[in-house]
Amino acid sequence: MGSKRNSDVVRNWVAGKPAKAGNLSTDGVSLYSYRLQIGDTALSGRKVVYDYTSGGSHGFRSQTTSCHVGLAKAGALDSKIDWGA
Repeated sequence: MGSKRNSDVVRNWVAGKPAKAGNLSTDGVSLYSYRLQIGDTALSGRKVVYDYTSGGSHGFRSQTTSCHVGLAKAGALDSKIDWGA
């Protein structure tokens, strides 16, 4: 888990590898902002992002978590991702 940037953590999550940078971390399956799960991997391999942004389906948590969610959405655009969560 040697990543140093949030974007590296998101890339590793998409690739199924563990990583941590500051308050964003992944075990390769789930993605966490602080201890809040903001992303997951379905059995099909599809990435699921939980929208904790202002106006999002899961409600606003913090500005930092909103930034993490935005990175997860952007970083997973090239993967199989489920925006409906």
